[in-house]
Amino acid sequence: MELYEAINKRRSIRDFTDEAIPEADLKKIINAAYKAPTNDHFRDWHFIVVSDKEVMRQVLDGIPKNLTVKDVDAMTFISDPVQKENYQVAVPKQYRMLLDAGAVIIPLMKKKVDILNPRDLSDLNCYATIWCAIENLWIAATADGYGCNVRIPRGDEEKIAQKTLGFPDGYLIPCFIGIGRPAPDAIRTKQIEIDFDRQVHWNKF
Repeated sequence: MELYEAINKRRSIRDFTDEAIPEADLKKIINAAYKAPTNDHFRDWHFIVVSDKEVMRQVLDGIPKNLTVKDVDAMTFISDPVQKENYQVAVPKQYRMLLDAGAVIIPLMKKKVDILNPRDLSDLNCYATIWCAIENLWIAATADGYGCNVRIPRGDEEKIAQKTLGFPDGYLIPCFIGIGRPAPDAIRTKQIEIDFDRQVHWNKF
C-alpha cells in the first residue's frame, strides 16, 4: 500500500478476525517503529508482543470489561456528535478490542523524567517521541492490511501488566496496542472533517 493511502486509511479497528499474525509481519511492523525520531537518539524502547490468549487475559485483567453506551452518556466532556459516536463505539470495546486482537503489542519507555510533573516541555520529549514510534507502527500495520487500536493504561492496569510480563521497574507503558486483521464488519468510525484553509496557516496565523 502506498504511503499516503495507508495514512488516509488508518482508523482505529476494534473488531478482528481469528487470523494469526505471522512473526515476520510483526517484526517488520515493529521495526518501522524504530525508524521514528527519538529525543536522545538511543531508541532504547522495548516492545513486548503477546499473542498467547491466556497471557493476554492476565495482562489485560485490570481493564474494565462491562462498560456500556450509558457510561459514554455520562461523560460530560463530550459535546460533538461525531466525537460522541466514536466514544459510543470505543468505550464498550475497551477490553474485547485487545483480547480479540491477533496480538497485543506493549511499548515500554524508560522513566527518565517525571512526565506527570514536567519542569518544562523538554521533559516530555521522551514521551512525545515514543508516540512517534507508535504512529509509525500503526501506519506500517495499515499498509500491510492490519488494523490497530490503542488504550492508555489507567489505575492499576500498568501494574497488573508489569506483574504478568515481568519487565523491570523504571519503565512506563504509554499504551496497549491491539493489532490484527480487521473483521469484514469492523466499524470504521467517522472522523471530524477539518477545514484545511481555516486551520492551516502560511507565514502567520
